[in-house]
Amino acid sequence: MDSEFRHWGLRLGYLIHDVSRLRRVNFDRELAPLGITRSQWWVLAFISRNNGLPQTQLANELDVGKVALGSLIDRLQQGGFVTREPDEKDRRVKRVFLTDNARQLLNDIEPVSSDFNGRILEGVSLEDIKSTSRMLAKMKENLIVLSNGNRSKGGAEDDDLD
Repeated sequence: MDSEFRHWGLRLGYLIHDVSRLRRVNFDRELAPLGITRSQWWVLAFISRNNGLPQTQLANELDVGKVALGSLIDRLQQGGFVTREPDEKDRRVKRVFLTDNARQLLNDIEPVSSDFNGRILEGVSLEDIKSTSRMLAKMKENLIVLSNGNRSKGGAEDDDLD
């Protein structure tokens, strides 16, 4: 790896970190008037695509500790956004479901999120967004391989991002 590549790779890492942090902070600010945090929204959005998942599987899918997720689910349940229901086959397993209140909140958040994304992507071309998305998907894929203890390079590209 040459020095210019190392320089830009390091710069990219810092930018990814800074953009992610700033996006989280600012999105929390955008959601505050709706009475929800970005973390709660993230859980609700995931559940909306996987309604009825067992709580332990939800923790695994979100890569969040069971205790941390349990606290988030507690707050969401107290707010009337989710219910926990026992699994039909194993009563020890709790499945998490969205309520109508959560569906309405997600509908209310959509224009806020869309407007926010439009503002942070102002001046960025669609081609740049696509290219960066492909690059980040590949980096994510490589990181997943590394986290699984495999140091091999390569892999399928994420065609869904074209």
